[in-house]
Amino acid sequence: MTSTTVRRDIVVGIDPVKNWHLALAWAADEAHLRGAGLRLVVAVPPQHDTQHVDDTPRHLAQRQAGTDAVRTALAWAHARQPGIHVTSFLLDGFPAAVLTGLSHEADMIVLGSRHLSRPEEFLSAGSLVVPVTAKAHCPVAVVGDAEHVTQETPYLVVGVDGSESSRAALAWAFEEADLRRCALRAIAVWQPPVFALHSADTLFHAERRLLSETTAGYAEKYPDVRLTHEVPIGSPVETLADAAEHALSVVVGRRGRGGYTGMRVGSVVHGLLHRAHCPVITVPAR
Repeated sequence: MTSTTVRRDIVVGIDPVKNWHLALAWAADEAHLRGAGLRLVVAVPPQHDTQHVDDTPRHLAQRQAGTDAVRTALAWAHARQPGIHVTSFLLDGFPAAVLTGLSHEADMIVLGSRHLSRPEEFLSAGSLVVPVTAKAHCPVAVVGDAEHVTQETPYLVVGVDGSESSRAALAWAFEEADLRRCALRAIAVWQPPVFALHSADTLFHAERRLLSETTAGYAEKYPDVRLTHEVPIGSPVETLADAAEHALSVVVGRRGRGGYTGMRVGSVVHGLLHRAHCPVITVPAR
């Protein structure tokens, strides 16, 4: 890192009422790999605006819980990775908005999975995963509930569909695989169309060609990354989740070719956040 390089921290959202250890462990290890700083953030929502109930005691209790959590997390992160630079902040504001704002200057946002149901993820005031993933200006990693351990050769999975955000995801995945010295499985899931002007074989080969063209050039830049190309047939969510069953993480673009109109995160991202057991890393288009 040169003297003129501005270090961009990895930001971790610390939830005082949930277990943050797995997300923080993953983030601390990632900061160590990247030579990045680690910023721990607890956001305290504002007081309720009401004329009938004094909300001050609840708000003060939230601030105290946040102070205690961020202090404990700071010591825990230092113990996990003593060599990294760690800072902590207690900020006022709704958590999703606070973390999204910090994403402008962050290298990555790391969140723990709340495993909310679909209605809860949109209605709960504490829900972070979907709104932050949808609006962040940097990659967002959502870390699951269990440490992912496997006897297989370490690998990452990246979904490729030719979209701008999937190209950004591919570039990020190569960098990550190089840092972790692991293999990379580039997967373009093919769903045969119900109606098509060309034969299924022609379309399938076109998908394989797209995958090869999209990954071309990275082998020279990252010669130590062992890359495999795969074009399985099936549902993108189920296929990628199955492929990532023993992966270190699955990396996808935020909006792919199959996203629903009006959704800030594509349907594949949304499905993987519910289905995948390994960390899900979502990368916005550059």
